[in-house]
Amino acid sequence: MSTECITETEAGAQGLARLAAKDVTVGYGGRNVIDGLDVAIPPGVITTIIGPNGCGKSTLLRTLTRLLKPSRGTVVLDGEDIVKLRTRDVAKKLGLLPQAPVAPEGLTVSDLVARGRHPHQSWLRQWSSDDAGVVERALAMTGVSDLADRPVDSLSGGQRQRVWISMTLAQGTDLLLLDEPTTYLDLAHAIDVLDLVDDLHESGCTVVMVLHDLNLATRYSDNLIVMRAGSILAQGHPRDVITAELLDEAFGLRAAVVDDPVGDRPLIVPIGRTHVQLDQIP
Repeated sequence: MSTECITETEAGAQGLARLAAKDVTVGYGGRNVIDGLDVAIPPGVITTIIGPNGCGKSTLLRTLTRLLKPSRGTVVLDGEDIVKLRTRDVAKKLGLLPQAPVAPEGLTVSDLVARGRHPHQSWLRQWSSDDAGVVERALAMTGVSDLADRPVDSLSGGQRQRVWISMTLAQGTDLLLLDEPTTYLDLAHAIDVLDLVDDLHESGCTVVMVLHDLNLATRYSDNLIVMRAGSILAQGHPRDVITAELLDEAFGLRAAVVDDPVGDRPLIVPIGRTHVQLDQIP
């Protein structure tokens, strides 16, 4: 299946980040989760945020999408302070798939995906054949055209994730942020969804996602952001970032890092207390 990122905005200049956080501090209930963080999202690649539970991964993603407002610092989208942009304008540039989204009961797949066109509607611009074409294309891109008339709540977990990604694509943006898109999916469906994400990246989309599975993160990412305690510990290509020392520092995880036998990325082999051949540890 051919995929091409649906976009109504031009990508940022070559090599320049369209989305960045500058000296950002964010917290809840008077406690800072992120304090003075700087990060720039490289265009045209898959960036994955990893780190232990509670380190601020989802907080960072929600801040980059304006769902959380920093108490200090700025998030910049296409050169503008995202807080000062209209919600409709942000939605035209940036698509977000939150953790475990829920559709209204009985809503069909096509109706849900059509909601992605809402940022483009106004009293001057009503639903048109162009919108219908974008929805059909988004359904085709994610391989769910045959599910268009099915209720969303009747689908499997993997099918639902494809439908939600389809709705995000229908927004007409080439900047996609996915918060744990493989949550609650078995490994086969997780691979299926991440293969779709990689197809979208190959078609020109910039993707930022949060993942818990470290080996899936290294396999499907061009750029890793490793967080610990609200700060960025390391950032770069998985081959340059993932080491046994970093895994110990970030996660308190004892592990061997070896060459992936079926890929060109590192493979993480956790080391526990049992069923370990000590003489085989690098």
